[in-house]
Formats: sequence, C-alpha cells, structure tokens
Amino acid sequence: MRFILHASLPAEKFNRSLIEGRAGQIIRRILEETKPEAAYFCTKDGKRSSFLIINMEKACDIPKYAEPWFLNFDATVEFLPAMNSDDLQKAGLEEIAKKWR
Repeated sequence: MRFILHASLPAEKFNRSLIEGRAGQIIRRILEETKPEAAYFCTKDGKRSSFLIINMEKACDIPKYAEPWFLNFDATVEFLPAMNSDDLQKAGLEEIAKKWR
C-alpha cells in the first residue's frame, strides 16, 4: 500500500549532523535503504521536512521506514495512506455516495 512518509527534522540534531558533514550521507543511506517512489525536501511549520512516497506491504515494516529518521535526527515521523489517480478512479466513489445518500 502506498504511503506518504513525512519526517520533520528538529534543528539542533540536524544542524549538528550538517556541521559534522554527516547529514547528506545519512539521508542518502536512508533513501538507498527505503527506495522511495519519490522523495521531496522542503519546510513545513518552519522545520526541515522530508516527504517520501513509499510502498509498505505490512504494518511490521513501519520501523524499517521510521527508525532511521528517529535514530539519526530525532525526527517526528508520520505515515499518511495515499492514493494516486489510478487508485482514486478504482475507489468507486460514486457507488459509495449512492449507498450513503
């Protein structure tokens, strides 16, 4: 199932990793390990953030995706179930709406 993984990175620990020259290596390793469909980096609520599009087969995979962010950056991590346009077309919204009128 497709998820958006949002990692919010606290400034103090990330800044330390950046100054030590490790931040880029760590992020590169996380991306190599998790193999996201896409990865975006921006700010959200004034904090550095990462948004990864991942496919997770089972709930026990959550630590595989979350722990690298927790352990390396003390990040806050959220998993948001997501659909692409094909998924949305297959969802049967019209039938669901008819059922719940």
